[in-house]
Amino acid sequence: MEDETLRVVTPPSPADVELDSTVHGVVLAAGTSDRYGSANKLLQPLAGDSLVTHAVATLVAAPLDGVTVVVGHDAARVRSVLPTETVDVRTNDSFAAGQSTSVRAGTQSAREANANAVVFALGDMPAIDPATIVKLIGAYERGDGSVLAAGCDGQRGNPVLFGATHFAALESSSGDVGGRHVLQNTSDAVIVETGDPGVLRDVDRPIDLDQFDAH
Repeated sequence: MEDETLRVVTPPSPADVELDSTVHGVVLAAGTSDRYGSANKLLQPLAGDSLVTHAVATLVAAPLDGVTVVVGHDAARVRSVLPTETVDVRTNDSFAAGQSTSVRAGTQSAREANANAVVFALGDMPAIDPATIVKLIGAYERGDGSVLAAGCDGQRGNPVLFGATHFAALESSSGDVGGRHVLQNTSDAVIVETGDPGVLRDVDRPIDLDQFDAH
């Protein structure tokens, strides 16, 4: 299934969402930031904090049953800026083999939490509204799909929620595509229209930080 064929759904109002499922949050923060240059982009300052700290704060503020941050490259320095009192930090020593290795580690943490679903967020996306996570969960609880990607203006972005029926497929992924193959090959995968432009805004190069000046 290609992205452009994914059905777009309007989520329920966050005020109407009943949180019956156990949903675990995972922030992928193990990459090497090759396109950024010599510096680790996740540690770059933004609004008085590190880039990755903003991404983690989104999940911590959302109604999740737990949050795991998967680190790898520059693990000790990334760990040092994380709120370890509120998140579980796991080190992926195989991070050089691609994002799929971090997805496996995150999925395993969701399994250990007996979660019904897992939400994967990216450490280089600092401007996502916690209400977006509520909208993903609400659409999942309503039965809109078993894989739900946050979108804005119909365009697919991140985070992405995967129901537990896909945990085995996530754990068997390889290379640097993460869970994209599961998203693209699931018949009931959908885009959840969040109205949140933050779901489309990541940091690949130093110039990309300029778009977050007001964040």
